[in-house]
Amino acid sequence: MIYHLDTVGSTNDVARGAEYHDGDIVWADFQTAGRGQRGHSWESRAGENLTFSVVLEPHFLPVTEQFMLLEAVALALYDFFAELGVDTKIKWTNDIYVGDKKAVGILIEHSYSGGKLSRTIVGIGINVNQREFSADIPNPVSLALLTDRNYDREALLKQFEKCLSCRYSQLKNGEWGKLQTDYHSVLYRRDERHTYTLADGTRFEGIIRGVKPTGDLIVEWEDGKQRSYLFKEIEFVL
Repeated sequence: MIYHLDTVGSTNDVARGAEYHDGDIVWADFQTAGRGQRGHSWESRAGENLTFSVVLEPHFLPVTEQFMLLEAVALALYDFFAELGVDTKIKWTNDIYVGDKKAVGILIEHSYSGGKLSRTIVGIGINVNQREFSADIPNPVSLALLTDRNYDREALLKQFEKCLSCRYSQLKNGEWGKLQTDYHSVLYRRDERHTYTLADGTRFEGIIRGVKPTGDLIVEWEDGKQRSYLFKEIEFVL
């Protein structure tokens, strides 16, 4: 079920409420404290975009395989844009890019029970009708800017819900190989040489070769050796 709210601090925080269950979506017109990855805030003008959180209860998924859930969500967004005629890529770990511009941000927060996931809140911000962004937002793009038209946000949200249902079913059914293959096929900058920065400030040129099932990014250095990196250990230079 989709719950539409006016203004909240963060939809992820609201979605933690016991009244929301597996598959529910908490959608707000405006977030006063929207969060992104790496502790960043998420800018979105009131009533122009889609800012929402999906509640999932993936009890079937071991903690060691939690990256598969992230892949399913990112692929659902890829499918969603494809249905709108927009070609996207998944920037590791889970941003959605059109060219070198960011159209979607995702923030996934897990709760655990023993060795398995118990409850996951998937926060998603899709730039829809916003055409102007703050100068300190480095590379945003929206559907409106890409297609020069405005969209019915509720219709888009229902369309995404269907895409997510399909990919989540694949995850439930154990089609993990399919998810990994599809994720790799649309991975941003895969098999291209680009510049990256390590946590200690070191810059180097490398080639993304893939992502491990655990979520580690595999990058080939100029010496031909492949090294793997966890989230926050490496950054893209755009």
